[in-house]
Amino acid sequence: MPYVDTHCHLDHHFDLSAATQVARAVDAGVTTLITVGTDMASSAQAVATARRHDGVYAAVGVHPNDAMEATPQVLEVIARLATEPEVVAIGETGLDYHHDHTTPEQQDAAFRAHIDLAKEHDKTLVIHCRDAWDDLLAVLEDQGAPGRVVMHCFSGDVDVVARCADRGWFLSFAGNLTFKNAGDLRAAAAAAPAELLLTETDSPYLTPHPHRGGSNDPSYLPLTLRALAATQGRDPEDLEEQVLANAVRAFALPVD
Repeated sequence: MPYVDTHCHLDHHFDLSAATQVARAVDAGVTTLITVGTDMASSAQAVATARRHDGVYAAVGVHPNDAMEATPQVLEVIARLATEPEVVAIGETGLDYHHDHTTPEQQDAAFRAHIDLAKEHDKTLVIHCRDAWDDLLAVLEDQGAPGRVVMHCFSGDVDVVARCADRGWFLSFAGNLTFKNAGDLRAAAAAAPAELLLTETDSPYLTPHPHRGGSNDPSYLPLTLRALAATQGRDPEDLEEQVLANAVRAFALPVD
C-alpha cells in the first residue's frame, strides 16, 4: 500500500532537486505527493513541477505570512493557475499570529479571498493555522467553507479536533508529531477520527525523529505515518490504507 505526502514544498528544498526528492519518495513507497506554493512564483513552480512528475499534484496560493502580496493582480494569477489540471488545492492560506510579518487584517482579507477561490474552482482549501484557531474557525463560519477543507500541519488541541471533525474537515499531521515535546499534539491525534486523518512532511521543514536537525524530504513520510498509527492504536498498514482513501476524498484525486 503506497504512502501519501499531502503537503510538501519540493521546490523549497535546501539541497535536493525536485526530481531527486520524488525518486527518493518512490523508493520509500511514497507515490502520491502534493507540492505547495506559498506565493505567486512558487505556486507557478509547483504547477510546473507537478507537470513533470507522475503522482505529483500542486496547490497554489499565498501563505498568510506573505499576505501583503495577495493583491488582486496576484490573486488573478492564482485563479488562472487553479484551472491547470495538476492543481488540486488552493493554499496554503489561513492565519498565523505566531509571526508578525503581516497584520491580522491583511491575513483575514487574503484568507477570505482564498476561500472564495476554492469555492469558485471547486478545489480543496489547504489551511495553515498557528496561534489563531478561534479567529480562523470564525472566518470559515462567516465566509462559508468550501466542500473540502484540509488543516495542514495540524496544531490544535482536542477541542479543535472536535470542532473540525464536526464539519468533516481533514486533519493532516506532520513530522512534529514525532517530537519528544509533542505530547499535546499526540493527544489531539489520538482523538481525531480515522476517516479524517492525513499525513504530510511539510518538507523541507519539520524533519521527523530520528532525523531532526537535518532537512526533511518526502521519503521520511513513513516515520510520521507510524507515529500517527501509534497514537491511534492502529496497525500502520491499516492506517496507511485509510490515509490513502482519505487523501483521494480530501483532494478529489483521480483513482487508477
